[in-house]
Amino acid sequence: MTMTDPIADMLTRIRNSIMVGKTEVSMPTSRLKSNIALVLKDEGFIQTVESVSVDGPRDNLRIELKYTQDGESVIHELSRISKPGCRVYAGASEAPVVRNGLGVSILSTSKGVMSGRKAAELGVGGEVLCTVF
Repeated sequence: MTMTDPIADMLTRIRNSIMVGKTEVSMPTSRLKSNIALVLKDEGFIQTVESVSVDGPRDNLRIELKYTQDGESVIHELSRISKPGCRVYAGASEAPVVRNGLGVSILSTSKGVMSGRKAAELGVGGEVLCTVF
């Protein structure tokens, strides 16, 4: 069966794993999902990202979630912004600021997938994929 929105599926898997307290989550991999996960890792929201070979046509992407000393997840909120039915774009100076800079927006630009802060530094805009806090 074809998946309509694989990014929303990825975010939902992460959200569900956090809600039940799992330490890692696995999903079918793609280049876009891997790049989003790498941005989350660079911004300090997850611990590790790795591609794992499994039986079948595709590899799996394994993400190790990050928790505080108290057992609380570092990720409090994951929101999909641009959807297949309604794309949302932001210019170089219009990248969304999430919770006064405490969170991060993830953009798909002509120079690759990156955080909103990095896109603003490089002076590029693009599609706003999601926000994380």
